[in-house]
Amino acid sequence: MTTIAIIGCGRIAQNAHIPPLAEMENVRIKYACDLIESKAQAMKEKYPSIENVITDYKVALADPEVEAVWVLTPNYAHYTVTMDALAAGKHVMCEKPITVNYELSCEMAKAANERGLMLNIGVCNRHHRSVELIRERVERGDFGKLYHIYCSFRAFRSIPGLGGPFTDKAQSGGGVLIDWGVHYFDLILYILGGAKLRTVTADAYCEMAKDMKAYKYRGMWAEDTKDTEGGVNDVDDFITGYIRTDKASISFNGAWAQNVDIDDTYIDFLGDKGGARLDYCAKYEFWNGETLEHEVPEYELGAMYKEEDEAFIESIESGVKDRNHIDFVLESAKLLQALYDSAEARAELNFKE
Repeated sequence: MTTIAIIGCGRIAQNAHIPPLAEMENVRIKYACDLIESKAQAMKEKYPSIENVITDYKVALADPEVEAVWVLTPNYAHYTVTMDALAAGKHVMCEKPITVNYELSCEMAKAANERGLMLNIGVCNRHHRSVELIRERVERGDFGKLYHIYCSFRAFRSIPGLGGPFTDKAQSGGGVLIDWGVHYFDLILYILGGAKLRTVTADAYCEMAKDMKAYKYRGMWAEDTKDTEGGVNDVDDFITGYIRTDKASISFNGAWAQNVDIDDTYIDFLGDKGGARLDYCAKYEFWNGETLEHEVPEYELGAMYKEEDEAFIESIESGVKDRNHIDFVLESAKLLQALYDSAEARAELNFKE
């Protein structure tokens, strides 16, 4: 039995992590913590196996029974809460992104490894069945030479929580790239199997809601956090760029908000023997360039959040680092930072061997 604490009871906790954790027979949720007590209380009422509600996460960190914590807070708090938890001797499952920049991400990795503690990151697509199957195809050579990958994460006027923490760079670290792009690029690097960066170039824009009061939309994720009267919007709502790695090149377009009413959320994998399109968080199709056959594989998608949480618990018990361990996710954080740095400098960045 692993005794844990949930720190942060917002959407990602409510929709992704608490439901499967509350069902695991080998997990004891001793604390649910949130600065807004009613959020944590609502989780306890919905999931009676949660034992205690607190507003100060340090109460849980001081409890010797707590072995691991889930850090499900806004981006800006990931670093502080995780570092406090590691200092208290707790294993940590931290939601994506690792934190607001690459330098602090490296500090988190160093702290975990120096203390011999597990620190996993919530890049859930590493446990998505479609991603696993495409990775297997790459490994057995179905694509031949996988030379280019194109990804699109674009939506129509979909800025989340405009004016609130999502669009305040000091709190979020960035916009559409760090919010949506982190998932796409991490799963791409995972499928490529440890690809290393060679060059990066990007352009980022904050154009669609310069006048927040006049911004029009049909629906808004996290609308209860918006502040169009006195809030901040200084992050990217559109980003585009080109990446070279030692294994394949990558091009992309990402938009929280665009004036084209089409949602394009997919990744194309192009090889000299075969190619595939992965619809994000869904299934994939494969085209065999040698036989001209089109495959639409049949399989169950599974439950990626449950699987990543189970894998974290197993890694604590076994001492073996899971695929979501921070050591394996740092290259993704490095890429996000490089894209932002390139966009700010309006220049290509080069990485030495």
